[in-house]
Order: sequence, then structure tokens, then C-alpha cells
Amino acid sequence: MRILFVASLHHPEALQAARQATPPGTPPPLFPPSMGQHMWDKALRRRGHETAVFYRNIPVLGVQGGRERFRHGLTPTKILNGLLNRLPPHLNPDFQLRNRRLMEQAAAFRPDVLWVVGDNRVIYPTTLSAIKAETRCQIVYSTGVSPIVFAVANERQAARLYDLVLVNDFYHGIQWIELGAKRMECLPISACDPDFHHPYDLTEAERQVYRCDIAFVGTLVPDHLYSRRVGALEALRPFDLGIWSVHDTPPSLRPQVRGQALGEDMLDVLSAAKMTINVHGDFMRYGGNMRLFEAAGSGVFQIADDLPGTRQWFQSGETIILFDTLDDLCTKARYYLDHDAEREALAGRAREYVYAHHTYDQRMARFESLL
Repeated sequence: MRILFVASLHHPEALQAARQATPPGTPPPLFPPSMGQHMWDKALRRRGHETAVFYRNIPVLGVQGGRERFRHGLTPTKILNGLLNRLPPHLNPDFQLRNRRLMEQAAAFRPDVLWVVGDNRVIYPTTLSAIKAETRCQIVYSTGVSPIVFAVANERQAARLYDLVLVNDFYHGIQWIELGAKRMECLPISACDPDFHHPYDLTEAERQVYRCDIAFVGTLVPDHLYSRRVGALEALRPFDLGIWSVHDTPPSLRPQVRGQALGEDMLDVLSAAKMTINVHGDFMRYGGNMRLFEAAGSGVFQIADDLPGTRQWFQSGETIILFDTLDDLCTKARYYLDHDAEREALAGRAREYVYAHHTYDQRMARFESLL
């Protein structure tokens, strides 16, 4: 198949570095290794598909500003974005040019599948409809968040054009069906790549930088989207807790912040820790975030919140440890920190399990069958 991604490009400097490191004769990556789409693209290419990408967040007019670091309170960027969001997208001249360029690229590439990645604030429903009519492609929409909480008008209005919506959280999929999507599949768009998600050999100096008993890598703001996550980490402050985030952090957790970690740096952090804590955002009530599978692939012991999806994809007590209350979390964390053999055995089983059942190759094989 010919698959055209419509996605935002984050961390462009990481993509540039990855392209410079690409061996001669090898197609350069479409996304930086820190983005999940990079893993989808690799798996699709391995399976013989031809892929291309349209970066919808790169302005035609003006200068690319990159991705804002999420912070507490008002910032000039937040104020500017708030004002721009009040402007109907179809009146934004730069959006108009980007939509035109997507239609030109689709007309030249002739995709069988137009794969639109979530958080689409730029591409109009009329553009998707025109591409679908001209190329007879299927439109796939993939997202890890709730349309009730996050989706903008562009996304919701285009729902009836989506032939297939791929979601991490089953409940989000139901919401997309209610908005008019033809079909949804709770197929976690996150998984692991054994070539990338594995324990990393660290030097002693690196271990000194990353070493901690409990590691967390992820987003903690804004509070109203990550209150459960913040509460769990606050409960773990008496432990040797290390936090890495590319965004701002609540004042209560700043003493535990060690820095930022993306891509291989994230895996270095997990490789140096005794365990990692994984609590889903408040908008995920079924479960299935990226870290669930990435942490298992990296070979670190994982303790996570008890959600239906976590129980569906992992075996509680065998490949993951689940908690329900904060007291339960602290009790289990202390127990497994004190029992190295049990902790390491469970981490080893989790790694073997995701390599057997939750790789990106397997996700893309299921994707093919759905189409």
C-alpha cells in the first residue's frame, strides 16, 4: 500500500540528527526516534509498504516555532495560541496554504491510505473529503486521547470521513463512533520495537546520572489532566524517586526532577532504575499509554494503575504489578524494592511477553487485516 501520513513534526532537531546518521542507501526516517510515528513507519516499511508524510504544523508563512514546553500559568505563546484558536481555521491564510499543499502532495502520491494523526488543528474536513474523492483512499485516524477532552472542531467535524479510528483507550473509540466514524478499533497505537526498546548498557558515569529506585518519565502538567499521576508521585516522595520531563512540573515534585529525557535518553533512565511508575492521564480510563509497552520492553519492573486495558494486555502479578490506592502503591513499591529476585524475574517475564505479543510489527499486521 501507499500510505501518506498527515502529522505534526515535533523535535525537528532530533529528526535532522537521525537523518544525518542514516547509513548510505537506507531511506531516511520520516519522524524522529522520540515520536511513536517513527516506529509505525519503520514497521510499515519492513512490511513492504511505501510511506510519505505531510507535516501539517510547518507554516508556509513565517517561521517554524517548534513545540512549546508545557508550563504552569500564562505565557506569551499560550495567549497567542488562544487568540488564534478563536479565529475559524478556514479563515487562517496559512492554514489555507497548507491544505492546498496537502492536496497537491496527495494528488502526486496517490495514497491508498491517508493516515491522519490526532490533534489535527490544521487540515479541513473539506480537504480530506476532496482527497478521498480524488484518490479513493481510505482515511485512518489514530489518537491516544479523548475527543471530548482534546479534539477540536476540525477533528470532530471530519469524523464521518474516517473509515477507521485507531485508539489506545476503548472508551475513546466509542466516543468517535458517536461522532460518526465508520469503525473503531482499540488497537494500542503504542507498542515496543525490540531493536530500540531493550535494556541499555550504561557506563558507570551514566549510571551515576540516572540511578534511582523509582523512575518516572513523562508529562505532569496541566494539573487537571494529570492529577492522578501527580498524586501517585507525591505519595512516592519518601522513596528514592527520580522524575524526568520535557515539560514543567508541579512545585510539589520539583525536588525530584532530574532533567529531560526523550528517545534513547528515556531508555537510559529506565535501564538505570530499579522500577518505574506508570500512571495514566485523567483522560484515559481504559488504559494503554505508550509507556506501558515501552517500559516492559526496556526490561524494567513496572508498577501501574489498575485499569481494564492494563489487565487486558498484561497479567497482573506475572508481567506487571497494579495498584488501586496510594497506600497500596507505597506498600507494593517497598515490597519489590526489598525483593530483588522477584522484581527482576517479573521484569524479565514482561520483556519476553511484549516481544512476543506487543511489537510494532504485530500492530501493523493487525492494521493491514483491519483495512
